[in-house]
Amino acid sequence: MLATALVALLASSSPTINPDEPAALKQEIQAAAQLEGQNPWAAAVRYCRAARLGVIEAQYRLGILYAFGVGVPEDRRAAASLFSVAAQQGHAEAQVMLETIHYSADALPDCVLADVNPPHAEPELTGNASLDQILASLPQKKRWVAALVERMATWYEVDPRLALSIATVESRFEPGARSSMKAMGVMQLIPATADRFNVRDAYNASQNIRGGLRYLRWLLDRYRGDVMLAAAGYNAGEKAVDRHHGIPPYAETQQYVRRVHQLYPYALHLPDAGRWSGPRPFQEVSAVKKPLLKKHVRHHRRP
Repeated sequence: MLATALVALLASSSPTINPDEPAALKQEIQAAAQLEGQNPWAAAVRYCRAARLGVIEAQYRLGILYAFGVGVPEDRRAAASLFSVAAQQGHAEAQVMLETIHYSADALPDCVLADVNPPHAEPELTGNASLDQILASLPQKKRWVAALVERMATWYEVDPRLALSIATVESRFEPGARSSMKAMGVMQLIPATADRFNVRDAYNASQNIRGGLRYLRWLLDRYRGDVMLAAAGYNAGEKAVDRHHGIPPYAETQQYVRRVHQLYPYALHLPDAGRWSGPRPFQEVSAVKKPLLKKHVRHHRRP
């Protein structure tokens, strides 16, 4: 993964430490750098302590871990805040990262503000992890959100397992999630989609889930129960699916469809089996193609 490779790159380089720092802090940073590739959470614990004491390199490296969700949960707000603090003190790499992630915030992680450990990163959605495994690994604070998705899905005639799969890939059931394209909440609704489905507060979990489920149900109806086309439409917008007569050739959208299909391995939405006769829309081209890296979108979901 990109994140693992990046952390390995950091771990292979010597951290830049102010020579005026106390010897104990220098040792702390060196020890943390060695842990980045083996136990990134333990590295984050050390960086938190040093960052709390004002060590610029620790602020930068902790920001990297938060930016890519390695060892600690992915949190671009925390990462941007750490990069900003380090950049203001002259850390050139932190300034580059701040410009790269296109995000500004003033929300330092709790472990920098107080003597507490950072949270552990949630299990990654990779390999053959099943939906049941993902749900079983959710922290207690997110299980109520998953339960809400499961219950509300039946209200809109969406298979709860498909709804849970979409919510897993979109936000890992995080009500406060926000993407670089301003997609919000559990179901990652962009403002236009929120307006379209009458979601007044996209960070209200029940409103957000309702809007996402209504959109998903609308897409399933439009594509006659074809799960992959509906998933592609949810990610890139139905106009993109219609324009390309199938799954758009966007690297992110094709990867998104694969991830949904991994969790919900059915071509046809199960509750809609037998509802329509004849071939599904674009059936001859609805297979997932290899990513075309020249085109890329990030949660456009144009209505």
